[in-house]
Amino acid sequence: MEILERVWWRLDRALDAPSLRASARLYVAEAIEHGTFSLIDHHESPSMIEGSLDVLADACQELGARAVLCYGATERNEGRDEARRGLEECRRFLSENRRSLIRGVVGLHASFTVSDDTIREAAALAREHSTVLHVHVAEDGIDVRDASERGYAGVIDRFDRLDALIPGSIFAHGVHLTADEVRRCASNNCWLVQNPRSNRGNRVGYPSALSYSNRVALGTDGYPAEMRIEEKTLIEEARAAGDDLSHARKRLKAGRRLIAERFADGSHDGEIATITPDEAERAHARVASEMSAIREEAQVQAEQLWTRMRRL
Repeated sequence: MEILERVWWRLDRALDAPSLRASARLYVAEAIEHGTFSLIDHHESPSMIEGSLDVLADACQELGARAVLCYGATERNEGRDEARRGLEECRRFLSENRRSLIRGVVGLHASFTVSDDTIREAAALAREHSTVLHVHVAEDGIDVRDASERGYAGVIDRFDRLDALIPGSIFAHGVHLTADEVRRCASNNCWLVQNPRSNRGNRVGYPSALSYSNRVALGTDGYPAEMRIEEKTLIEEARAAGDDLSHARKRLKAGRRLIAERFADGSHDGEIATITPDEAERAHARVASEMSAIREEAQVQAEQLWTRMRRL
């Protein structure tokens, strides 16, 4: 909670359109350099909600990366009005996006920052647009305690009773879920996404219960999209926790299944959605030609961002 309040939530509030564009282009370009061509992003910029998903989508489309995008609605700054604006940004993007490489979903920040009404509204919006939710779930014990204080058995029980366990939904982290909660997610065909470097860096624990589902993918939670390093960290953490390595080793490939599900509209066929060699070559060439300018702009915007953060 202290990391969120002192660092990430301040950074989120300091984002504006130029810094968001610069950071998106840098991250996407570096992802392509690492051989990662498909991204799932859970975005928040409370000072610039409206239109923020277009900034991200344009960066991905222009550089040649597929992306599944959402705005993480929350009540942590301005209450229910802020949550409504976040959900409306998801609604607008789902209705207006026509980019060939981009898909939208409905996002919520960690459930301890939203009310039951916001969760219900997010689930209804996802169903209205035949899509899914993307939420950070039980990353830290505070999420579990909050659900308990609201009268639920846990975070997953809260989502279930609010009719928000939508099949195909993406629940990131799951560090503090129980085996029964993970089975409940699996029975509803929800995805869980483990983020080893982030979890280790934030010292929130290891998600041992994830082995009770075969729908667990590997993510980065904003770390560089260098998936070989993420997989190496996963194996290290799994071994240290005494986890079943045979389950852990399947999570990188499972991420491709997750991407394939979100693009399963005829534009990409097969269980594993892969970029064609020609697409990869074009994306690499584009990034190589623009990387110097992308890094220079990111440096300029980073310095301005830190200046704004110091004022918050």
